[in-house]
Amino acid sequence: MTGTAVPEDLLRGLAPQVLGAVVRRYGHFDLAEDAVQEALLAAARQWPDQGVPGDPRAWLITVAARRLTDLLRAEQARRRREDAVAQWAVQRTAPPADRVPADADDTLILLFLCCHPALSPASQIALTLRAVGGLSTAEIARAFLVPEATMTRRITRAKQRIKDSRIPFAPPAAADRPARLAAVLHVLYLIFNEGYAVTSGPSLTRADLSAEAIRLTRLVHRLLPGDPEVTGLLALMLLTDARRPARTGPHGELIPMNEQDRSKWNAAYIAEGVDLLSEALPKGEPGPYQIQAAIAALHDEAPTPEATDWPQIRALYEVLMRSSDNPVVALNHAVAVAMTDGPRTALDLVDALRPRLAEDHRLYAVRAHLLEMAGDIDGARAAYQEAARRTHSLPQQRYLNARAARLASPG
Repeated sequence: MTGTAVPEDLLRGLAPQVLGAVVRRYGHFDLAEDAVQEALLAAARQWPDQGVPGDPRAWLITVAARRLTDLLRAEQARRRREDAVAQWAVQRTAPPADRVPADADDTLILLFLCCHPALSPASQIALTLRAVGGLSTAEIARAFLVPEATMTRRITRAKQRIKDSRIPFAPPAAADRPARLAAVLHVLYLIFNEGYAVTSGPSLTRADLSAEAIRLTRLVHRLLPGDPEVTGLLALMLLTDARRPARTGPHGELIPMNEQDRSKWNAAYIAEGVDLLSEALPKGEPGPYQIQAAIAALHDEAPTPEATDWPQIRALYEVLMRSSDNPVVALNHAVAVAMTDGPRTALDLVDALRPRLAEDHRLYAVRAHLLEMAGDIDGARAAYQEAARRTHSLPQQRYLNARAARLASPG
């Protein structure tokens, strides 16, 4: 492989394994993460000319460990200069880098660490993408449309919080594991959603961010193949992302689901998602990700918009509402009610959600659609315009304003 570029997937796949091994051996998550990033950069520079080593994981662990040792010595020297009393001691809690078992994979422990409840949701997302996803700070900043300096501060604060809290690099206690795993899945879900429906900026989607969420969720599924909610989340992502190729037109404009060319949907993702869902559902009472995946499957398997099984979708949203007080779930339920009982009944449900979704453009967009279905053209136009004013997504703004303009001149 000498003289060729190193596959990006190779480095990103190895990143969490290397970081986990180094943190397990030395501790000091904050400095270890910096050392691993430098090892990955060294690999990207050296491997194209020298060739990928026979054991790339061990090579990266060795380089990262050497760099971490340098960083720890520099920190000790700085503390001595400042007459610090405490000295940093290298922890030897795991075998040397060259004797770490080949199949040892600390990715799940690393995810638990990055999604620790001591961190804010924004910090959890940033740290997960950096430490587990192997993305650079600049890449994460671009994905969330913030300056790189802002993202650097966010990641630095997260690592400092882990250091100050003395969070151990170890699996959570058995009693804490369900809640901690739920936090991991929620972070991956948020990363996927930000990629599938970007909240602000010029693009409707960020395919790279959705793909990263799917990749990381595949990792968790590989590590916990028997967990039905992990399987359900992966199914949900695949079944949802399957529609992405048809969501935008040639100029990046939004195309709603009922107007999409379904032949463009990713049939392989749909088949895999349905198989995963079929695997997960028999394993007890389904959780929210499995239910959402079942809703997505009903949409994906309908050959036409008219063939959509709206009564079943409505029933599934009602199951979801019994376990979730999420107003967006209730808003989606109202859309299903409109398709089964008519728009007027659904409008009453939407209006009841106003106090909780007053600033969310989706409330006004759904209301506009229902008013249009009910024949209230003036009301629909005003609601589309209100929705456009409240979204920070430029494609969403253009779509909503176009809908309003079309209603202003129906001829």
